[in-house]
Amino acid sequence: MTDKPEKAKEKTNKANARLPRGFGDRGAGEIAATRRMIERIRAVYERYGFEAVETPAIEYTDALGKFLPDQDRPNEGVFSFQDDDEQWLSLRYDLTAPLARYVAEHFDALPKPYRSYRVGWVFRNEKPGPGRFRQFMQFDADTVGSSSPAADAEICMMAADTMEELGLARGHYVVRLNSRKVLDGVLETIGLVAPESERQKLIVLRALDKYDRLGIGGVRQLLGKGRKDESGDFTEGAHLSEAAIATVLAVFDPVMDSDDKIAQLDLYLKNSKSGQQGREELEEIDTILKRCGYLSDRIAIEPSIVRGLEYYTGPVFEVELTFPVVSQDGRLVRFGSVAAGGRYDGLVGRFRNEKVPATGFSIGISRLMAALTHLGKIDIAPDPGPVVVTVFDRERISDYQSMVVALRNNGIRAELYLGSGKLGVQIKYANVRRSPCVLIQGSDEKARGEIQIRDLIEGAKAAATISSRDEWRSGAGAQFAVHESKLVDAVREILDRHAIRWDYDSPQGRGMPRPYGH
Repeated sequence: MTDKPEKAKEKTNKANARLPRGFGDRGAGEIAATRRMIERIRAVYERYGFEAVETPAIEYTDALGKFLPDQDRPNEGVFSFQDDDEQWLSLRYDLTAPLARYVAEHFDALPKPYRSYRVGWVFRNEKPGPGRFRQFMQFDADTVGSSSPAADAEICMMAADTMEELGLARGHYVVRLNSRKVLDGVLETIGLVAPESERQKLIVLRALDKYDRLGIGGVRQLLGKGRKDESGDFTEGAHLSEAAIATVLAVFDPVMDSDDKIAQLDLYLKNSKSGQQGREELEEIDTILKRCGYLSDRIAIEPSIVRGLEYYTGPVFEVELTFPVVSQDGRLVRFGSVAAGGRYDGLVGRFRNEKVPATGFSIGISRLMAALTHLGKIDIAPDPGPVVVTVFDRERISDYQSMVVALRNNGIRAELYLGSGKLGVQIKYANVRRSPCVLIQGSDEKARGEIQIRDLIEGAKAAATISSRDEWRSGAGAQFAVHESKLVDAVREILDRHAIRWDYDSPQGRGMPRPYGH
């Protein structure tokens, strides 16, 4: 009778294996695909002369600053905790704020302009939902120390080149360009300049930011009394006058090219100093882009681009994927923005008594990967597994391990089976591991100086034609013997036959094998 309560207690104390909301696990296939995509992005960044730097995932909270959109409390939106010295620390919410701290701390030692890239996880303490995670990966590139519009133009060009390096055709993406000063000019033109207008200004900017999703009609409602969505929820509007709404929407009138858009901005923002400054910035950037062959089919001026982070001070940009996809419920949808950035001339200056201009952009790795996978531009299948050396005789474990070492020394992925199963179990394990082949050496093979190699890929192809149990047990023609001295060459022949390549090569080179036993 006393055993039952004890068992119940053990069951109660068992930990519950579960993920926190807003976080996700990643398998081998996704990790390998991410690594391949990152390397292609890295190649573009380095071609532009950017160099790598890393900053920690945790920073002092005051160093990160409060720049997340729609957050009212100092620490809202970030994961924070207090250290034992009573200093507040936070997980980074992006890669830009930590860069600003790094540049300020090492300012005298760094070249100016300082061109760097970073890749890593960032964290948002927000309510999770479909496609909205609390941890996600970003890949950033920034130029710190240059106020030239050429730096902004170069970031836009690099964004376009990166999309094409990843396989996106022209017409499947567009880099949309705007300036925060243009937006300030719009607000100034309609009279929203007083401090008491801050809430109204925020509603206007949020409405403009929804232009792509809601269209001109939805934005008009949000600029006016408000909008009720399909679910019946009502969003309070900015309550602008009809004249003010007409002025704001005039900025979105469709035009043929960037020259016309710049002329349009000049017309509607002629009485705004900020608006004219923004128009001049866009005109200078556009001139550089056109001279370098980047036309509006790749990089286009779009005044609806707002960007949510509060530290942007000038040009802002987003990379939008323009091709439609069919959602699970059969609706045509777009992936939308996969990268964004802008100029932030005040962020580094928070740490110094001088203005330090900076511009950059960030790619959302997970979102972009989903889009590339949908287009078939990236393969999320796991890499081929290692060659598995089976253990036929446990008294000869060192012999089997030396086979593994011989393969590894020649750049071939290999592992020794470390489980306790018999040969059938070991081969099943190798299949689960996606191994191209297994090595088998019993006492008879050892006496002859041979190793049996079973080509698992060839065996799987032949499985449909196998007509007898004996044929199956023999490996259906996919198993053969080689002399120990020819092991590396024989395995490499199988790998070449099936076009198997891993992400690294032997330090000795593929043409200089080290035979097993030598």
